[in-house]
Amino acid sequence: MTSWKNFVFGLALALGATLGAQASGTGGIAWDKAPGKINDNASLQDGVKIFVNYCLNCHSAAYMRFNRLKDIGLTDDQIKDNLLFTSDKVGDMMKAAIDPKQAKAWFGANPPDLTLIARSRSGAGGTGADYIYTLFRSYYRDDSTPTGWNNLAFPNIGMPHPLWQLQGERKPIYSTVESHGHETHVFSGRWEQVSPGTMSPLEYDKAVADLVNYLKWMGEPAQSKRVAIGVWVLLFLLVFTLIAWRLNAAYWKDVQ
Repeated sequence: MTSWKNFVFGLALALGATLGAQASGTGGIAWDKAPGKINDNASLQDGVKIFVNYCLNCHSAAYMRFNRLKDIGLTDDQIKDNLLFTSDKVGDMMKAAIDPKQAKAWFGANPPDLTLIARSRSGAGGTGADYIYTLFRSYYRDDSTPTGWNNLAFPNIGMPHPLWQLQGERKPIYSTVESHGHETHVFSGRWEQVSPGTMSPLEYDKAVADLVNYLKWMGEPAQSKRVAIGVWVLLFLLVFTLIAWRLNAAYWKDVQ
């Protein structure tokens, strides 16, 4: 039990350090485009399950209530049966199970809140969703690091791979190129699967996309409604402009 707790708490600290850094300052490979859509309820529902199972033990989403998940098609009973801890209620905020006092004593600070993580981590390489999507698909085993893991999107990352059981273990394949008279190793864009995970590569990519999609939606749950209202407002202004133009022409037609 103690070793399990140590792993979870260490993971929380490392995730905070990783997601708390701006990707533009970490170097690494170019970011992939996150494929998720925030109006895809099936993706969002799968994403929140991954979030609750792998993130919420240590990281809060303190600006999000569980009952807001009804906006993505879940019922109160589904939320209670699948996403809540024993003592939680549907109207509660998504707070981490970790004790804040213990977290501060162990880490010096609480693990960061993830409510706005996908909105706040954008950079020159793309959106925050692109960064997180690339990060969770760029882990590889590295025995030279304290955690035994490294990441092409965030070299010398301090966080071990939180989803490695799903993805399995991989290692990047490098190509040798000559630059300025010296040979250098460059990531070829291909991976070698060292040991399989519980998911196939396609299934894992979809799971990560769903998780990132949920994180993106959580940062602004009303985004779809806001966009829809904006479209109707623009249509109204277009029609009103046409009407105003014709009224103006009719009013001034007899004025010399």
